[in-house]
Formats: sequence, C-alpha cells, structure tokens
Amino acid sequence: MNTAVMFSSAKDEWATPQDFFDRLNEEFQFDVDAAAAPENAKCRVWYGGQIDALALESWATVPSSIFVNPPYSKCLAFIAKARAESLKCHTVVCLVPSRTDTRWWHEHVWDSATHQPRPGVEVRFVKGRLKFGGSSNSAPFPSVVIVFRPPQEAK
Repeated sequence: MNTAVMFSSAKDEWATPQDFFDRLNEEFQFDVDAAAAPENAKCRVWYGGQIDALALESWATVPSSIFVNPPYSKCLAFIAKARAESLKCHTVVCLVPSRTDTRWWHEHVWDSATHQPRPGVEVRFVKGRLKFGGSSNSAPFPSVVIVFRPPQEAK
C-alpha cells in the first residue's frame, strides 16, 4: 500500500462523484455546496474560490440543507463549522475520509463515552472506495458521510 499517497497533502481536493451526490441530493435536497470550486460546484449557491466558507458567519440565512466535501487538509475546521451550522437549524451533510483516529472525529462526531455518534450526528460509512472527479482509479482511502442535524430533528 502506498501510504505516502494516502497521507500526503499533494491532492487535497476531491471532486464528488456526480452519481454519489445525486443519491444524497435526492434525500436531502441541498441548497448550498459549502466547499466547491467553479468547475465542481454541486448547487446553485456555493462557496469556495473567492468566498472562504470558513470565514462566513453563516452558510445560509434560512434553515437549509448544506453539502460539504471539504479540502481534506481542513477537515477539522470544516467539521467544526458544520456542527456549528447544524445548531443554527441547518442540516449539514459532509463527505470526508473515514479517519476515525483524528481529533476532529472525536471532538465533533464520535462520543467515546457512549461508543456511538454524538447527539444529532449520523454516521454512514461508504462501502468500497469512491472514484472522485474524473479519476480512473478509486481513492486511496475509505470515505464516510456525516450528517449533522438541527437540534429539533436530532431527537
């Protein structure tokens, strides 16, 4: 296994496979793509490029459904922001590498005391490896979808 590729930051942004996004969008009906580039934005409203999603006070002004496939070197910041946005009545769905040993996983996703996701958090492990963007090969890492739900939906 080439761990140099798996853990390098040489490739930091991974364009979401359209069919994978479409299945999530069918369920969540996304209003905002909070981590995109002009060539791979999945929603009419998107942040990235000239608009730094992490610097915005909020990703939406009304309760919204937000999709996030962040640059993977910024998972901690984006996952923290996603959790904060869910507390503002937004549903935030994140596609990230399945790195269950990381600080962001334990601070925002997993409750080690109860051995389950934190309240309002749903974890969906992706079977197999995704083929991001126009890649001919699968990603060198497993992926996970993390759903942060607003407090009233989390009950």
